Amino acid sequence: MSSSNPPTSRPANSAFDTTLCVEDLRDALSAHGITLPSLRVDLPSFAGRYQPPAGLVALGNCNTATAYQLARALRGENRTPSPPPLDVELVAVPKALQGLRRTVRRHLGAPCADVQLCVTELVTNVIRHVGEGTTVRVRVARTDGNRIRVEVTDPAKEALPVSLPSAPDDETGRGLALLDAVALCWSVEQGVEGKTVWCESAGAE
Repeated sequence: MSSSNPPTSRPANSAFDTTLCVEDLRDALSAHGITLPSLRVDLPSFAGRYQPPAGLVALGNCNTATAYQLARALRGENRTPSPPPLDVELVAVPKALQGLRRTVRRHLGAPCADVQLCVTELVTNVIRHVGEGTTVRVRVARTDGNRIRVEVTDPAKEALPVSLPSAPDDETGRGLALLDAVALCWSVEQGVEGKTVWCESAGAE
């Protein structure tokens, strides 16, 4: 019998089920490099005299069902899989930006002003420096570190983005400065048939 799930033929609080639960939780902790001397104690025997050393965090005070959930979480079984990335191809024109922002918001399913700003600025950069009407590929995906990665690919591999100083009255030229302000990091990757400008921002909750 596998110890990954609580037995169904015995009461949930039986000694047998508790033993399996402790073993399951110990195995899950061990997979993360955590070894505890004991997970099961006779609490009444400590009543009135047990004083844990300073800094000790008690792992316990939960029933077996909660402990099984903790073990499954440690093994990654409760992790919600990330949705597939948003991957769209469009013609880079100003009127497409509003619809693109809505698409990104729907895909992430949460407020994402910084991500929408990054997408807008990267596509706008293509419009200004490569040419309006250029076909671009926009990709938005969650990373393992709970970041949002935005990639915009265009065919002009030699037209690299350059951050230029802008005066207070300038109406343009602030795209990369905004990217610096809202993105955690950004860079450019040159390929055989074009380039990809990417950035990462904090994940939407």
